[in-house]
Formats: sequence, C-alpha cells, structure tokens
Amino acid sequence: MPVNCSSCETQRAALRRPKTGHSVCKECFFQAFEEEIHHTIVSAKLFQPGEKVGIGASGGKDSTVLAHVLKVLNERYNYGLELILVSVDEGISGYRDDSLETVKRNQQQYELPLKIVSYQELYGWTMDQIVKQVGLKNNCTFCGVFRRQALDRGAMMLAVDKICTGHNADDIAETVLMNFLRGDIARLRRCTAITTGSEGAIPRCKPLKYAYEKEIVLYAYFKKLDYFSTECIYSPNAYRGHARAFLKDLEALRPSAIMDIIHSGENLSVKEDIRMPVQGTCTRCGYISSQGLCKACVLLEGLNRGLPKLGIGKHTTNFTISSWRRNR
Repeated sequence: MPVNCSSCETQRAALRRPKTGHSVCKECFFQAFEEEIHHTIVSAKLFQPGEKVGIGASGGKDSTVLAHVLKVLNERYNYGLELILVSVDEGISGYRDDSLETVKRNQQQYELPLKIVSYQELYGWTMDQIVKQVGLKNNCTFCGVFRRQALDRGAMMLAVDKICTGHNADDIAETVLMNFLRGDIARLRRCTAITTGSEGAIPRCKPLKYAYEKEIVLYAYFKKLDYFSTECIYSPNAYRGHARAFLKDLEALRPSAIMDIIHSGENLSVKEDIRMPVQGTCTRCGYISSQGLCKACVLLEGLNRGLPKLGIGKHTTNFTISSWRRNR
C-alpha cells in the first residue's frame, strides 16, 4: 500500500531514510539532507564570509555530493565562499585516470575552478610504480600518507583558507573503531573532530560528518549526480575494509550504531598523565610532523633507496638532509 511522505503528508514517499527511519518524498529528503548539512556547518562555525575553500574532489559519491551541496548552500544562505575543486592524481591506471574525468565533468557542471596535483610531480612516483615495489600488503600506507600531504600541497598552491573533505559518518565511525583496535590514543582522541589542522596547517573540515553513507548514495541517485563508483583496485586488502564490514553488520542490527560510535569518540577523555605527540615540522620538507621527519619523507626515502618497507612499522631511521637530496 502506498505511503505518504511523513514530512509534507501530501506526496507519495519515495524512500525510507536510513538515518531516521522516516518515509519521505524526494523533495522533502533533499531539503532535510541539505538542511542537516547546513546545521552542521553553522553550529560548528566551519566557514567565515570571504574565505577561499578547497573541496577535496575524487570523483566519488562523497566528494561529488559535497561539492554539489556546498555550492547549493553557498548560494542559498549567502555564505560568501569562493569554492575550488582540488584533486589528487595518485597515478593508478584504470581507476584514478577514469575518476578524474568525472571530476573534470563536475568542474563544468558546477562551474568551479579545478586544480589537479599528482604523486608523479610531487614525489617522482606513481602508485602503480609504488605497488610494484612494495606489493599489495602495505600499499595503502603509502597512498594514505602521500595523498593527505598532496591535498595540502595543492591547497597551498591555491592559497585556500580551508580544505573540505567528503568524510561521512560511516568513515568517521570506522576510524574510531580502527584507532580503538590499534590502541592509537592520539588519533582516537582527535579523529572525531569536525575541524583539524587549526594549529598551523591549512584547517580541514568535514561538513558531511553526520551524513550517513547510504543517504549520500540516495541523494546522489535521486539528484542524478555524475559520480564515479568503482572502488580502488589496490584497496581490497586495506585494514579499513575489515572495520567497514564490522560496522555494516552493526548497522544492520542497530542503525544508530554509526552515530553512537561517533558520539563515543567525541566524549572520549584521556588521562592527564598520558603523553601525547607534540606537533612540529619536518626538518626536510617543512610539513607538520610529530617526529623529526614526516612520514611522507621517511616513506619516500625508503622508495628512493630501494628499501620500500623502511618507513613501515614502529621503528624508522633518521637520515641527513643531504642524503635525502641526493636521492630525490
């Protein structure tokens, strides 16, 4: 039997929201989804009028929905932001080259500027080349470290005030689980923060922090947004995949589990006598780091010296700046 929208009570319901369980029509869903993101932005004071904001754009559903919604809200509520798409080309044949075509189409569709930075130009390596060296077991370690820094480098080139990423509620809940299982107190303490990097780096914020992945997919589907849906060919062995599978099982039993885990992370308190990493800068590249050398420089040194596993694990080796320059 057809069910009417629980919001407007006139239109026929087109979907049931995974987040709330309410049956709503498409228009009411769009409005509710966008207004919830607007509330997140306003309540967390993510932006100030006149700021130049970079949007991390991969061509996937999260970043595509983020770009679309930010453009809509920027115009609807007169945020006064200058929005720019920033993409990272990791150099993965048959995956990133295809997804970047989607990003280029988004650039035209949303009429936003686009900056693409590549691992090849920044590090002298592509992910395809890195995988040939390190295999599939630890490749996500390299990619995660390099991609984070590459996005910052691209943002610095554009002189943006903030970077927005498409991390959603599922992503953050997965990260809480991963850090808990690893016993990584430092990351566990800050992984639920909606804004990071305000101590010196370009601040990063997550406007989709409380948006469920399923609802992002529904929004993209009903809005007929153009996005790339293929998973990275190198990611099946990623540790995050196990946390994701566990979270999906929990969500099937209790849909609020995602938000419950996030709130648990937000309310975490750490004993005062626990030593936390002190943020400094890398002695080589100047990037933020809690060690003398940032993780990217250590990993890159290993690759250039033919010792790709050098930076993986708890023990790393210090190198002189001169040796690093010789091996660049």
